[in-house]
Amino acid sequence: MYPIRVGSEFLKRGYKVYGLCIRGTQVAKGMKEHGIDTFEVDSKISLIIKQLFKLNHWLNKRQISIIHSHKSGDIIIPALLTLLTKRCSFFTEHMGVTRPKTDLFHKWVYSHLDRVFSISNETYRRNLKALPLDAGKISQLWLGTDVSLSPTIPADEVAKIKQELSIPNESLVIGNVGRICIGKGQGELLEAFSLLQDTDTYPNLHLLLVGGLDVSEGSENNFVASIKARIQELQFKDRVHLVGYRKDTSRMLAIMDIVCLPNHNEAFGLTAIEAMAAQKAIIGANTGSLPEVLGETALLCTPTDPDSISKQLEKYLTSTTLRDINSNLAHQRALNEFSMEAHISKLTEHYTNKNGIL
Repeated sequence: MYPIRVGSEFLKRGYKVYGLCIRGTQVAKGMKEHGIDTFEVDSKISLIIKQLFKLNHWLNKRQISIIHSHKSGDIIIPALLTLLTKRCSFFTEHMGVTRPKTDLFHKWVYSHLDRVFSISNETYRRNLKALPLDAGKISQLWLGTDVSLSPTIPADEVAKIKQELSIPNESLVIGNVGRICIGKGQGELLEAFSLLQDTDTYPNLHLLLVGGLDVSEGSENNFVASIKARIQELQFKDRVHLVGYRKDTSRMLAIMDIVCLPNHNEAFGLTAIEAMAAQKAIIGANTGSLPEVLGETALLCTPTDPDSISKQLEKYLTSTTLRDINSNLAHQRALNEFSMEAHISKLTEHYTNKNGIL
C-alpha cells in the first residue's frame, strides 16, 4: 500500500497523481478511496497484449511525464511505454534483489529506468551487485511514515481498543504487525511467548498478531493454519489474538507495550518505523535491514531462535525503565530520519532534477 500512502501525500501538496492497478484488488480500492484517478486492467498480460496503446493515450491526455513502479515485475510496462512516448521512469526496489539480473531481457528492461531507489543500505548493497545498472543510477532512499510529536493516546481509548479485541485492560501486550508468513517470524514469536508462559511469571501477558489471514491479504494460508493449530495445541486461545488485516494500524500499535519483529531477512521494515513513530519499545531481528533502521533504539534478537526472542522480551518485561528509554529514543529517531515529510521532499527533488518539472 506504499504507493497509495505516497500518492495521497503528493495529492495533499497539490500535485496530480494517477495510478495503474489491477481491477478489484485492495490496491485499486485503496487508490479510489484516497482520490487517486486510476487506469484499471484485468491483468498485466491483458495490459501488454490489448491495452498498452490505450494506456499510452490515457497517460498523454493527462500529460503524465513520470512513471514510478513498485514491483520488479511491473517495470516492463514503462519500458514498453517508452517505445511509444518518452517519459522518466523510476522504480523503488522494496525487496532487495538476491539473484543477479544480468540476462538480456533484464538488461533491456532496466536500461529504460532513470533511477532505482533502494529502501535501505542493505538493499542498496544487494542492488549494486545484482542489477544491470551503473551505480550512479541507484540511490538509497528510506521510506517514510507519519510521525506525531505526541503519539500517545489516552488511557480510556487504550481500554476501549482492548475491549474491542477481548484483551483484558490490565494486560501487558506483546505485538507484531505484518503479513502472516514464515519470513515475518510470527511462528518463532509464538514459541517465545510460550516459553514466557511456562514460567507463570507473567499471568497478564498477551500476544497480538496483526496481519491478513488469507492469501488475498498477503498471507501464506498453510502457515496461518499452522499458527492457529499451534495456538490451539498450546491452549492459548484466550492469550493469543489473531485480528487479521487492519487499516487502523496506529490503534493496534497503541495498545502494544512491546513490539516484536523477528523478521528473518527484512529488506526495510516499514512496520519498524511505524512502531518507532508510535513511541514503542521494540525488539527487532539482528539480520537484514532492521539493525540499520532501528539503530541504538531497540533490543535485537536472533529471529530464528525463540529462546533468543524470549530473553530479549524478558529484559523489557522486567524493566519499565528500559522500555521507557528505548521507546523515547525510537520516537526521536523516527522524527529525525523517517518522517513522511522528509521522504516526500527527497522524492520531489529526484523527480524535479531528472524531469526538470514535476
